[in-house]
Amino acid sequence: MATSVRRTTLTLPAAPIGPDNPLPALRAGRDPHRIETPGDAGLPAAMARQLGYQPLRSILPTRQRDDYGRDRRGTDLDALVLENDRLRATVLPGLGGRVYSLYHKPTDRELLYRNPVFQPANFALNGAWFSGGIEWNIGATGHTTLSCAPLHAARVPAPDGGEMLRLWEWERLRDLPFQVDLWLPEGSDFLYVGARIRNPHHHTVPVYWWSNIAVPEDERTRVLAPADEAWHFGYERTLRRVPVPDTDGADRTYPLRSEFPADYFYEVPDGERRWIASLDGAGRGLVQTSTDTLRGRKLFLWGAGRAGRRWQEWLTEPGTGGYAEIQAGLARTQLEHVPLDAGGEFAWLEAYGPLAADPDAVHGGDWGAARGEVAARLEAALPRADVEAAYAAWRPYADQEPKGALATGSGWGALEVARAGLDLPGTPFDEGTLGPEQRPWLTLLKTGDLPPEGPVPGPALVAPAWRDLLESALPGPATDYHLGLAQWHAGDRAQAVRSWERALAAGGGRLSLDALPLYCLAVAEAEAGDAERAAERYAEAFGCAARFAESLASEGTATRIWRSVLPALAREAVPALLAVGRADEACDLMAHLRQEDLAAGRFRLLTAQVLLAEGEPAAARAVFEAGFEIADLREGDETLSDTWYAIAERLVAGSGPVTDEVRARARAEHPLPERYEFRMRPV
Repeated sequence: MATSVRRTTLTLPAAPIGPDNPLPALRAGRDPHRIETPGDAGLPAAMARQLGYQPLRSILPTRQRDDYGRDRRGTDLDALVLENDRLRATVLPGLGGRVYSLYHKPTDRELLYRNPVFQPANFALNGAWFSGGIEWNIGATGHTTLSCAPLHAARVPAPDGGEMLRLWEWERLRDLPFQVDLWLPEGSDFLYVGARIRNPHHHTVPVYWWSNIAVPEDERTRVLAPADEAWHFGYERTLRRVPVPDTDGADRTYPLRSEFPADYFYEVPDGERRWIASLDGAGRGLVQTSTDTLRGRKLFLWGAGRAGRRWQEWLTEPGTGGYAEIQAGLARTQLEHVPLDAGGEFAWLEAYGPLAADPDAVHGGDWGAARGEVAARLEAALPRADVEAAYAAWRPYADQEPKGALATGSGWGALEVARAGLDLPGTPFDEGTLGPEQRPWLTLLKTGDLPPEGPVPGPALVAPAWRDLLESALPGPATDYHLGLAQWHAGDRAQAVRSWERALAAGGGRLSLDALPLYCLAVAEAEAGDAERAAERYAEAFGCAARFAESLASEGTATRIWRSVLPALAREAVPALLAVGRADEACDLMAHLRQEDLAAGRFRLLTAQVLLAEGEPAAARAVFEAGFEIADLREGDETLSDTWYAIAERLVAGSGPVTDEVRARARAEHPLPERYEFRMRPV
């Protein structure tokens, strides 16, 4: 039985994702992966270069996806099933092509951590992400902006005469097309994955790829890789070389023997076979291996501490078993970006399947014997030469045109094909996928000008070719606004400010055209260090949007869009006003929001912060005691704990100063409730 591919429906309790945040994402946000590397860290030369190679300045042209909650209801999700006589893989094309399940029939075992719910959380570069399965991370350090986005999918002939499932899309952060081909050869216990990233441009592009595999964990779970050293990254933002398996007095290859979340990037010696495995107490579990292009291997663990357990519950539901992540990437670490030359490509083959090894060896005290046992069992189950042969067999099929569409992704690839006349065999971006988001830009491409109304608020395009088109177009509010975004993305901040000021002047006081340029100018002022001026601009932007929203009498699309602009602006404006001591204005601003907005967890927190700033710590404490949840709390964000302790310190200090003694008393007398414990580092 060679691979068959069929459609099905997966029904899960799911929290729906609403529309994208209407504000342009001018900042990359607080990066939990920013590192401080000591001078004596002994980084390999290539690694040192790639750590600083073109990090993101922002997530433009994508937008934040933060409109979701935690109320789940039964939802049908489109799924695609690949199956042979040994394995069944279930893929979610509408959610980044995630492999949701990999089930091994002979042993009746699920090989992956399969999340029983779909619960978005703020871990992707652009917000919404969910845990479980195998995800394909492309773009820049972090979870891809495509985590919860649809990919194109279709059937393609497989090298063994069966069928492959092809997934492909245009990745917008780096403007690169990529594809993932999945197939199950007849009689195989391994899922084969052929992956390719192409650079169709005339310049070198930074590339990032990590295949991220969630695996079940318990006290006896051990992760093994062919390495005696690893690069440890913790949320203290340090990167250091550590021995494997014992680090700081514990065997860290057992995920639950750590307290706090951490990454271990294994230093696999050149020439060694690339693999990583997660095995249980009986020596059974999942192994992943690949051709050598995918050089990096990593363990991410949540740890056994209170915050790690809290995050695990947050991403699924109480009572569900925990998970760790084993990963494989193009570089040694996820903190690096790898240059891809003009016209070049990266291509490799991965294999995922079950592994059974001697548990006494796997869990014995001899690390070399443990990994040697796994390597031997892997070689017996899937020889390294077979992986190389499978890659060679797949390469001629990578350019095969897909037949029989199974799912449709975005129209951004089709727009780029239309602009540059690209020829991308194997990954067609058909003009039929062009939709409303691309239409204004297609007009710019064909006529040289954006439509007068422009995509404001709406998606942006910021690549150099689109900036050139905007610079040649007739000036106007929409054109100047988007030109400013492209200039900001390129690092030309002074030029961006001038463009937004022109957009503001061209708007002529029309509220619908003024709010977003004012917001952009506020961000520019904040980035320049002028907190007072930034707060003023934020307040102006909110005022414009509020007055315009109030002027809309109907309940049409425009009204819905502008009603979403208000809370988005308030989330930026209130902290800016509080930072410069204008709590009364922050309070007045929030009074313009709808009750349903104010009931959201993010605004419950802002309410507590405003009350604290107004000298009412008891009322602020009452907000916490009533309970709230911030659905889009960011990975590594310590706002909840910081605010709780700021309130506690003021309650202890009264009208007096907050001294070290006060801080110690506040922490002793007002411990942080478990529901607000999300700190991912020692404090």
